[in-house]
Amino acid sequence: MGKRVALVLAGCGVFDGSEIHEASAALVHLSRGGAEVKIFAPNIEQRDVVDHLKGSPTEEKRNVLVESARLARGNIQDLAELKTSEFDAVIFPDGAAFPMTSIEGGFGVAKNLCSWAVDGKNCTVNEHVNSTLQAFHSAKKPIGLCCISPVLAAKVFPGCEVTVGQDKDVDGRFPDAETASAIVELGCKHICKNVNESHVDKANKIVTTCAFMCKAPLHEIFDGIGTMVQEVLKLA
Repeated sequence: MGKRVALVLAGCGVFDGSEIHEASAALVHLSRGGAEVKIFAPNIEQRDVVDHLKGSPTEEKRNVLVESARLARGNIQDLAELKTSEFDAVIFPDGAAFPMTSIEGGFGVAKNLCSWAVDGKNCTVNEHVNSTLQAFHSAKKPIGLCCISPVLAAKVFPGCEVTVGQDKDVDGRFPDAETASAIVELGCKHICKNVNESHVDKANKIVTTCAFMCKAPLHEIFDGIGTMVQEVLKLA
């Protein structure tokens, strides 16, 4: 039997929800690894709704769980119903910082799973996201995060090790490198990694990769997420 993995989404669409390529990449690599996956999202209103053609906010209201159901092909549950005992690992596949000098990764984690988009390192984490992270950590079960999602671990687990890529804007590929500094200010250790790599914090069983925090070709982001998924499955 394959490893049982919970995948947590944050909506659907790069500007106000889950980054679709990152979520799909995680699902493909989990499938290839023989994992049994169930998808979850918090049943909350999105912070905002963005017209993805114009890139501007609208007056519309949308629900994170309902929007995430698009990516899950309708097979999704409220995050409040997740039972840690039924899974071997949890993965948060997506989301990017805001405001950003680039708009590569999805804003869902930074807007909907926590308030990083508005408050940065002083953000608050959604109660169900927080309790999910705490429960898996306490059970010594691995946690996988990519793009801006590692800030969730940095906020919830002071002293942990994560990566969001590089701490300097190397060749213009890491325009949001200051996120690494914010992670350090939270009392955590930032490990510099390339887009096709991941970092394993063995003590905390936290695996991270930068994904769209790097301006890179899609296949390199796909490969980096693959290393994260593989390491999570090894630890599970």
